[in-house]
Amino acid sequence: MNQNAFDFEDPKPAAPRDGGGADGGDALSLAHYAERAYLEYALSVVKGRALPDVCDGQKPVQRRILYSMERMGLAFTTAAGPKAVKSARVVGDVLGRFHPHGDQAAYDALVRMAQDFSQRYPLIDGQGNFGSRDGDGAAAMRYTEARLAPITRLLLDEIDEGTVDFVPNYDGSTQEPKQLPARLPFVLLNGASGIAVGLATEVPSHNLREVAGAAVALLKNEKLSDAELFTHIPGPDYPGGGQLISPAEDVQAAYRSGRGSLKLRARWKIEDLARGQWQLVVTELPHGTSAQKVLEEIEELSNPKVKAGKKALSQEQLQLKASLLAVLDGVRDESSKDAAVRLVFEPKSRTVEQQELITTLLAHTSLETSAPINLTMIGADGRPTQKSLRQILSEWLGYRMATVLRRTEHRLAKVLDRIHVLEGRQLVLLNIDEVIRIIRNADEPKAALIERFNLSDRQAEDILEIRLRQLARLEAIKIEQELKSLRDEQAKLEDIQGNPSVLKRTVVKEIEGDAKTYGDERRTLIQEEKKAVAEVKIVDEPVTVVVSMKGWVRALKGHEVDAAGLSFKSGDQLYGVFPCRSVDPLIVFGSNGRVYSVPVALLPGGRGDGQPITTLIELESGTQIAHYYAAASSQRLVLAGTGGFGLIAQLGDLVGRQKAGKTFLSLEGEEKPLPPSPVPAGEVLGVPPVVNLACLSLQGRLLTYALDELKHQPKGGRGLTLMDLDPKDALISTAAFTNSLQVLGSGRGGKPKEELLKGAGLASYAGKRARKGKPVEGLQKVLRVLAA
Repeated sequence: MNQNAFDFEDPKPAAPRDGGGADGGDALSLAHYAERAYLEYALSVVKGRALPDVCDGQKPVQRRILYSMERMGLAFTTAAGPKAVKSARVVGDVLGRFHPHGDQAAYDALVRMAQDFSQRYPLIDGQGNFGSRDGDGAAAMRYTEARLAPITRLLLDEIDEGTVDFVPNYDGSTQEPKQLPARLPFVLLNGASGIAVGLATEVPSHNLREVAGAAVALLKNEKLSDAELFTHIPGPDYPGGGQLISPAEDVQAAYRSGRGSLKLRARWKIEDLARGQWQLVVTELPHGTSAQKVLEEIEELSNPKVKAGKKALSQEQLQLKASLLAVLDGVRDESSKDAAVRLVFEPKSRTVEQQELITTLLAHTSLETSAPINLTMIGADGRPTQKSLRQILSEWLGYRMATVLRRTEHRLAKVLDRIHVLEGRQLVLLNIDEVIRIIRNADEPKAALIERFNLSDRQAEDILEIRLRQLARLEAIKIEQELKSLRDEQAKLEDIQGNPSVLKRTVVKEIEGDAKTYGDERRTLIQEEKKAVAEVKIVDEPVTVVVSMKGWVRALKGHEVDAAGLSFKSGDQLYGVFPCRSVDPLIVFGSNGRVYSVPVALLPGGRGDGQPITTLIELESGTQIAHYYAAASSQRLVLAGTGGFGLIAQLGDLVGRQKAGKTFLSLEGEEKPLPPSPVPAGEVLGVPPVVNLACLSLQGRLLTYALDELKHQPKGGRGLTLMDLDPKDALISTAAFTNSLQVLGSGRGGKPKEELLKGAGLASYAGKRARKGKPVEGLQKVLRVLAA
């Protein structure tokens, strides 16, 4: 869904629509009411629950948990930190004050903020069972305890310094912050994941030092190039480490557009054992993958279950099982407190190639997987938008500059107020006797002091509340010293306030200081690798593919197959036999021009009737199977439709990975695909043969011309015009030939008849591509043309 489909401004009353009340009152049509209610709900989910804010990186529930815990005194203000409290107490305070939703939802959010395998920089220091990367849930909130982690100081330290706006909570009884004064872009540090109405987000986590370096570089140079920006942030940095194997171009493209997919891989080591034995030990898993998941996948591969609706294991399942058991003897999970991840894979024997075992595991399990990137979040303008990495950093820097400026103004106001008060005290100390006399004798001492010494109301109030001990001689020295310090601070604050370059330097210094305090080394290795593809070892031998009219397929060994001796199910018969090799593909042509490929090695053998082709491919609804062909991938074919258009393609061009096939031959209207015509290969005395193409129409016209007039189109398409057809005519057959042709049809009385064309008789039908051709002599009706 288009993420701009919703109006994310506050809903306004709409103009009356058809279906309103007849009296023009406040009645609404049901459609209008439903539309408005749905948009209000969408707005609530998008802005109030699912998406993080670019300014502080938090969703509303996370922000409320952090603010509530800070108000409960659970923040690190000393090295030792506060004592943790029961999570139930935190959840109760959050629900009662700020978040009137389910307690389990709030606790789940708290738990995730404490999991070091979910967040790169956990914001909550949890004590007790907070779950595991294998999917184990956390203990109940009455058992676990929580306090804020030290890094939350970067989010909460400046909250009372006028840096952010506060809004009323849900019942107006107290105030809560709209955002937190984040000193670093936490939306990149910890990432986020969420699903809203019509929108979703998947922001990966990043390394703090790298993000801080990029922010500083962009602040110093707004025209920083993308290439320079990506040197600071080369890619995500996931909590569990692992390896990012995507090319740098793919990562950068995802950062530029805000959407993409990255390839991740586990990290491992080889441990040598006694007597030449060895074992493979996985120490880091890709983000989102657990050891339990990998074990379940291996169990499914080594002990496959019959799929629903099937009577037996498929050939593919049996091949995967055989290939895995050929290299793997056993696997065990030795993960513990000392090793967060330790999966041990034992090879079948010490002679197994290490790379073969690794490739097999990577290709068939989640040890290699994909991770999405979708940088959708609430922007500085309050609207949900998919942003690029540059936009995220730029908007956060704008927010940070505004925050520091507000903090400066707040601090400056306090400094000026304190200077004002101290200047009043100085005046008192110079005239202490007179001040005491006025206070002792005047009916309204405050007014008298204001009139006598030209004081402000604030200064007079402070003098009346001053303690006698503060009138000592030493106090005057302290006041003088404090005034000097405050005036120096005032000058610095006014410099920040009035000079943008000083403001930038202040922000840069703070970012670099925080990076030094809280930064750490990268965990995820970035090293480009090719995607692991496990090649199933197939014995290359001659086989014959047998296909029946009803689509039952099988592969018999050898090429000496007697077609007349083949048996089929009742009511079925032979479609064709295709001598080929066991490593070749079988191509199935759909009636809509779509092609499907099945490895010949996956076809059942033996003496049975075979297997329905529909169990090996996924036909589109309403599509029928038109033709079959099996041969080497290098075999060239002429593909054409009844509309008279065609092209040349290699059989390998038609092979695809998906069972649902791929669109290849473009057809229009009622056109149907014709049987593929193989192009003769080989050489005579080192010279390739001259190949021609014959085109036969329904009205009995034949045209031949050089095959070179057609184009090779490896990606398919409509092709070129093969033959000029009348409106009521159609192309019914093509054949690629070298010397002679055989035309099948019927003569007078409808008797089957064949015409062999060669030499001068064949030459009379020769012409140029896209011509009409001429009627075939000797046949009343034509059926097909073949290379003789």
